Amino acid sequence: MRFSKIQVLSVMKETGMVPVFYHSDIEVAKNVMKACYEGGVRAFEFTNRGDFAHEVFRDLVKYAAKECPEMIMGIGSIVDAPTAALYIQMGANFLVGPLFNPEVAKVANRRLIPYAPGCGSVSEVGFAQEAGCDICKVFPGDVLGAGFVKNLKAPMPWSNLMVTGGVKPEETNLKTWFDAGVTCVGMGSNLFPAEMMKAGDWAGITKLCSDTFAIIKKVRK
Repeated sequence: MRFSKIQVLSVMKETGMVPVFYHSDIEVAKNVMKACYEGGVRAFEFTNRGDFAHEVFRDLVKYAAKECPEMIMGIGSIVDAPTAALYIQMGANFLVGPLFNPEVAKVANRRLIPYAPGCGSVSEVGFAQEAGCDICKVFPGDVLGAGFVKNLKAPMPWSNLMVTGGVKPEETNLKTWFDAGVTCVGMGSNLFPAEMMKAGDWAGITKLCSDTFAIIKKVRK
């Protein structure tokens, strides 16, 4: 592993934002990942969404090691242990899922890799923490809302939460989440507008990332 568990968790907390991205074309994925890196991103979640996604991820990890040496590469949309093991073998430094699967936690814990499972209730967050998950993904964020985060943290203030779904690179939106008490946010399509992707406007994506970090710095308590 290129990065330790403590390094990964620290970077997520320090930067406050993890892009969530998938594309079947390795060249597009490289350009997007590099654009994010230049915008200050240091933890990048590629999602296991399409056929042969693992092959794109493998090549992206190798590219990152050379071109973006400080980038921590993670894999998202992980729902089962065999898939988790496959991606760990290909260099994933953290795992994210839309749901909580204790079998994935076992695989991750054995290799000391952070696993952020998707949780939609206080009990799920509790079970995930019991299984060794240092950070839980509140998903879907736009359905659960900032009130869920705030109310969960009242009796469980030690909780580290990453919210994904409904997060936008806008001050009002980010302030709502960070005021509620999230550790970091995961951002997908709002960070990669369709028109920018179509035009290959990688500089635009870099700017969106750096602007987002500037907002997070401002709204964080």
